[in-house]
Amino acid sequence: MKITFMGAGSTVFARNVIGDCMCSEALRDSVFALYDIDAKRLEESRTILEAMRAAKGGYGSIETYVGVENRKDALRNADFVVDAIQVGLYDPCTIIDFEVPKKYGLRQTIGDTLGIGGIMRALRTIPVLKDFADDMAEVCPDALFLNYTNPMAMLTGFMLRYTPIKTIGLCHSVQVCSRDLLTKLKMEDKLEGRKELIAGINHMAWLLEIKDKDGNDLYPEIKSRIPAYLEDPEHNDFVRMDYIKNFGYYCTESIEHNAEYNMFYIKSKYPELIEKYRIPLDEYPRRCINQIERWKNEYNEILETGVKEHERSNEYASRIMQSIVTGEPYQIGGNVLNTGNLISNLPKEACVEVPCLVNGYGVHPCRVGALPVQCAAMNMTNINVQLLTIEAAVTRKKDHIYQAAMLDPHTGSELDIDTIKKMVDDLIEAHGSFLPKYN
Repeated sequence: MKITFMGAGSTVFARNVIGDCMCSEALRDSVFALYDIDAKRLEESRTILEAMRAAKGGYGSIETYVGVENRKDALRNADFVVDAIQVGLYDPCTIIDFEVPKKYGLRQTIGDTLGIGGIMRALRTIPVLKDFADDMAEVCPDALFLNYTNPMAMLTGFMLRYTPIKTIGLCHSVQVCSRDLLTKLKMEDKLEGRKELIAGINHMAWLLEIKDKDGNDLYPEIKSRIPAYLEDPEHNDFVRMDYIKNFGYYCTESIEHNAEYNMFYIKSKYPELIEKYRIPLDEYPRRCINQIERWKNEYNEILETGVKEHERSNEYASRIMQSIVTGEPYQIGGNVLNTGNLISNLPKEACVEVPCLVNGYGVHPCRVGALPVQCAAMNMTNINVQLLTIEAAVTRKKDHIYQAAMLDPHTGSELDIDTIKKMVDDLIEAHGSFLPKYN
C-alpha cells in the first residue's frame, strides 16, 4: 500500500499523520511517499520520519519527491493522498493577507478560513489542487484524497464539485468540541459515555445535542454555568459561550476563528469588544512566527537526543485508512458535499461537516436533516462567501472575488463597496504570481 503526503515539508503535521500510520498494524508496512517543493524542509521531515520508523520497528519504507517535475511519481499508484499544503507560506503570503487589509482598517485573527484572508488563501490554493487532481486522475484515479488544508470548505468543495477525485475534508475540532466545553465548565463528570451530534460547516459546526451516558440533555446545565464562566478573568472562550447565549448552541472552532466569521465582535466603532471578548487580533502571524522558531529548536533537539516516542493522535486520517483497509467501522466528522439533503436547509452545492461512517467501502456521510433555523442562517453567511470564492477560482472572474469580499460578514460590516474593491485589487497585485490572472 502507498500513502502519499503532499506538503510533507510541514514536518510537525507530517510527523503526526505518518506517525499515526506507523502505529497501525494495518498501515505500518506501507510505502510513505513524501512530496514537497522545498528540498530543505522535505529532508528535515524525512530525517525525523526515518528515525521514527526505526523506533517503531523498521516497518514500511519512506520515499521523497521534490518539485513539480516529480509530483506524478510521488502520486503514482497511491492508495491514499494526504494534503497539508500552504501556498505562499507565512512569508510572503500570510503577511500580505494581514498587512494589506490592515491599511484599510480591516483587522483579522486567523484569516485562513473565511474573511478576506480566507478568500485569498483559497484563490492561491485551488489552482494547485487542480494540478494535484489532474495528476491523480492519471496515475492514481482510485485514491482517496484526505484534505487537511484550509480554507477547508472552499478547497474540499472545489475538489468534490470540479474534479473526479474522491475527497474527504478533515479537521481537528469535531473530536474535541464537547470534551473542551464540558471541561471548561467544570463538568468533567459528564465526559464518560456522553453522546453528541455535531453538524454544520467546517469551523462552524454546531453541537446540536449533548447528553450524558444516561441520555439526559446537558444543555440546561451548560447554559446555567455560562454566567459564572464569563465573569472569570482567567477564561477566554467568550465568543462561543456568547453563541450559546444568543443562538442556543456551541460550535466547533475556537474564539480565534469564530471572532472573525461574523459581524458581531471585531468592529472598529466598538473597540471595547476586543477586550470584552478576549479577541486575539493578528493571532495567526504570531502563531506562525512562534511555530517556525519552535520547530527549529525542536529539530535541533531531536538531532541531538533522538526521536521522542510517538503516540497515536486524535487525527482522523490514519483511522480512516485503517477502517477502509480492514473493514472495521469507524465514525468521523467529515467535510463532504451536501448531496442528498444531508443538511436539508443548506444548499446542495455547500460543503458541510456531518457525521460519517467509514468502512471497507469508503466514507459514508449521514443525513442530519434540518439545522435550527438560526444556525443554518449563520452558516449561510459563510457559505455565500465560500461558493462565490469557488466560482471566482473556476471562472477567473474578478467580479466574483469582489462579491465574495462584499458578502463576507466581517468585511462587509466594516468597509464600503468601493473600498472593498480597492483592497481586493491591492491584494491581487501584492500576491503577484501566487495568483492566476483574472478578467
